[in-house]
Amino acid sequence: MIPARWIGIGALLLMMAVLIGAFGAHGLRARLDGYPLQVYEKAVFYHVTHAIGIILVGLMAASGVVSDSVMSKVCLILFIGIIFFSGSLYLLAITGIRWLGAITPIGGSAFIIAWGYLTWITLVSSK
Repeated sequence: MIPARWIGIGALLLMMAVLIGAFGAHGLRARLDGYPLQVYEKAVFYHVTHAIGIILVGLMAASGVVSDSVMSKVCLILFIGIIFFSGSLYLLAITGIRWLGAITPIGGSAFIIAWGYLTWITLVSSK
């Protein structure tokens, strides 16, 4: 995939994070408090952080720091991480279904794998 596509996907994910965050702040504020609200806010934080990461990795590929292949792998894994980590936390906060928390580590693992792979490519294998 060309870098501009991942940059665009990252921008779309950021737009969605703002919408979801605003929905939580305004639409769910009366319904969520305490722990569920903290869970929701954590989901938004990781959603935003890793959407920015997708844009940055796209820019790294556009500038030649990493190959398009590496970019595609890292960005796809980050995207999967957002779905599993933030998605499960959004659902947990809204529904209160506790077993959804068991899905969250899949997303967290995806984040670790993506950043670890990017670290390996840029620091270790480039020498």
